[in-house]
Amino acid sequence: MRNAFYLIPALLFLILSHSAQAQTAPSPSLSGVNEAAIPAGEQTIAIVGATLIDGRGGAPLPDACVIVEGNRIVEVGAARDVTIPPGAEVVSGKSMSLLPGLIDAHFHLGSDTLPALFLQHGVTTLRDPGAWIASYDQVREISLPAPRLFLTGPHLDMFPPAYPANSYMVQDADEARRVVNRLVDQGASAMKVYFRLSLGLIREVCTTAHQRGIPVTAHLEIADARDAINAGLDGIEHITSFGTTLIPFREAEHYRQRIMDDNSERRSGRYEVWSTIDTTDTTSQHLAQFLAEKQTFVCPTLGAFEYRLSNEKTDTLRQTGYQHMAAFTHFLHQHGTRLVVGSHGHVPYAEWGGSYQHEMTLLAESGISPAEIIVAATLENARFLRIEDRLGSVEPSKQADLLLVQGNPLEDIQAMYQVQRVMLNGKWIEVEE
Repeated sequence: MRNAFYLIPALLFLILSHSAQAQTAPSPSLSGVNEAAIPAGEQTIAIVGATLIDGRGGAPLPDACVIVEGNRIVEVGAARDVTIPPGAEVVSGKSMSLLPGLIDAHFHLGSDTLPALFLQHGVTTLRDPGAWIASYDQVREISLPAPRLFLTGPHLDMFPPAYPANSYMVQDADEARRVVNRLVDQGASAMKVYFRLSLGLIREVCTTAHQRGIPVTAHLEIADARDAINAGLDGIEHITSFGTTLIPFREAEHYRQRIMDDNSERRSGRYEVWSTIDTTDTTSQHLAQFLAEKQTFVCPTLGAFEYRLSNEKTDTLRQTGYQHMAAFTHFLHQHGTRLVVGSHGHVPYAEWGGSYQHEMTLLAESGISPAEIIVAATLENARFLRIEDRLGSVEPSKQADLLLVQGNPLEDIQAMYQVQRVMLNGKWIEVEE
């Protein structure tokens, strides 16, 4: 009996240790709503001679060879070191770069055919952070191939919503927990809270979502980003979400009241706020350090706010506001913030279907190197979506989502517009000229 008594603390230690390990274990890989319907490759394919940019940020591998069997990458190396299996389809990548399929962390549905067009441009996976899951029924029914679709369901918001058609009104904690569980049961792989949601309800959403193993991201704008992140957020959508955190408290409250009174006030108001921000002052430094320490993902979506002076556009305040947004994006990157790439679906200065490459261009203009942008667009985005165990880089055992682009995007990010071939789940798709 005495020995059993002394064993009790040891048993409690083992139980608590096991519990702690379970809490810190990696989250299981999430799935898109249409993954089961995406055809898998059945052939063996050898892509030979391209410069491999594998998504992990290391040096490129010239004259590489990547072997795909079915829908999996089975071998990666220098062409001289890889034996091509008999009967394999051999694809020449000479004068091209081979990359992982691009991942779009912030896409909005402009038409039922837009996802298919993005796939042709190399986006093999996308997440829509704010649309009813049923909104994508037609996308899934048409015959055009589409990327993997990761959906959040509608914005979780409070009255009056900014976008009523794509919002669910949350009134209390019980409703927050209930809607999160309901949306996850319907296939949501993340939650998105919108800027009117109270801090207490953000905490309830995060707690419930994390219990179900999915991340939570947010469009804040009138909430303090630090408070919301401390409540449990995994990611922040839009660089504008940090505006009220970077200006004096009194001014932030004045801006918040404007928006609470009229949602449309943020259209011009966000530029007014950002035109006054010093993107390198002590407040900015503290926020950047906080984001880096918290490992919060930030999706800037610069294309949604871009403003350039022209004969028709003469608002210098908006131009200054956008310039500060871009500068702060670069500042966050310099301080180790986990930046990811999101297109916003369609933006004013991009051609239809070209918003993702346009966003990469804007990030390069802000001062981020092409190599770092490619990592943000592939493996870092895979981590944000919690699919890095199977997508986001060119490595053996990962699913074969690949693209070939003409030229070298490490030297000029504009090469990302020159997509020649796209592979989704081990199968080539048709790319229109």
